[in-house]
Amino acid sequence: MIIKHRIEDYPKWKPVFDEDASRRVKAGCRGWQLFHGLDDPNEITILLEWDTKEHATRFIESEDLKKTMQEAGVSTKPEVHFFEKIEDFSV
Repeated sequence: MIIKHRIEDYPKWKPVFDEDASRRVKAGCRGWQLFHGLDDPNEITILLEWDTKEHATRFIESEDLKKTMQEAGVSTKPEVHFFEKIEDFSV
């Protein structure tokens, strides 16, 4: 799953995101990677791997997540996309 949104302030957002890690893992998240825009560090993209799409959907639609995002200073509605990895390549 990829989530993209704007945040007000990275130093405010990051500790809240980190504190929510155990809830993500308990919900079925297997790991994540964070990215921010090179030209705009308040544009955040999160790549998350989940055990099932159903668990990911339940998490992203939860009221707890909405409250957490508001507390963290997320300033736009998240753009969410689901993907299935079909290949992994590294050099």
